[in-house]
Amino acid sequence: MKRVMFAGLMMAAATTFGAMKVATVDVGLLVRNHPNYESNKKVLIGTERDYQKELDAAKAELDAMVEEGRKLATDMQNPMLSEEAKQKKTKDIEELQRKAMRKQQQLRGDAMQSQKRLADLEAKLLKSQADDIKARIAKFAEKEGYDLVLESAAAVYSSADLDVTDVILKDMGVDPKKARAKVEDEGK
Repeated sequence: MKRVMFAGLMMAAATTFGAMKVATVDVGLLVRNHPNYESNKKVLIGTERDYQKELDAAKAELDAMVEEGRKLATDMQNPMLSEEAKQKKTKDIEELQRKAMRKQQQLRGDAMQSQKRLADLEAKLLKSQADDIKARIAKFAEKEGYDLVLESAAAVYSSADLDVTDVILKDMGVDPKKARAKVEDEGK
């Protein structure tokens, strides 16, 4: 909403101060077709897979502790056990329960930490892409004498003639027709 109001104010200013050269871009299309998009996606998927392997290993340890506890509990049911052996098994079960609780807490903490690191990595990669796209748009706008370049989604209406997305795609080394076809395929 603020973008639309800002765009409206800029348009009003343009009529007051003379003709203003304005363009629009589809930032979403630029992001999805950025040269680093696929490699960043692979990095995120690989990192997530690595974190999941670590969590699965820790869960397997926890499951082994639970199974060991069940075995000890079953062994305690043996009527042939001496009172001393039963007390030792009871202590072993209690110690195993404490270890399992600590492991479970550690597993939860590790899972939350992994999610945070993954989100941080995703934000860092996306920021890098966004910074590159902004720089390309700014360079283009300056070179071509544009006063204002808006995200096309922020404009209530804009003429197709104002859209310079294809120019920025070409600057990134991307065929605009293929980029738009790719987005259409993803939407199906």
